[in-house]
Amino acid sequence: MDLIYLKDQMNYTYTASFISTLLTCLYFVGCATTPQISYQRDVYPIFVDKCIDCHTPPYGEGFRKTGLDIGSYGTLMEGSVFGPVIVPGNSETSTLNMFVEGRAGALSQVLKNMHKPITDHEIMVLHLWVEQGAQNN
Repeated sequence: MDLIYLKDQMNYTYTASFISTLLTCLYFVGCATTPQISYQRDVYPIFVDKCIDCHTPPYGEGFRKTGLDIGSYGTLMEGSVFGPVIVPGNSETSTLNMFVEGRAGALSQVLKNMHKPITDHEIMVLHLWVEQGAQNN
């Protein structure tokens, strides 16, 4: 009986220690500041590296199919022939985020077939930028 009690006590101690450590980590991570994403410094270079070849008028295939010109902040925010692609402050409904995050069905497959696929870090940058209001900074 004492051995079972000791084993249960050890499991409880390890579990309590784990939970305490986890909560401490979550507290500090939650309190950490999210970096301010800059359109010029962080977002535009992603577009230049991964998207601009297709989304530049008049010959880019993506531009011809959608009317989306990502050559500048202003033209990006004008959106495509289908409507806005950015909803500042809402990455869940922004077409751009849905596309790059793989939530746009078959359309998202286009990204997987690119010569230079978008990275998880770049997806996170675009997500944060939209969540932070998609500012022209």
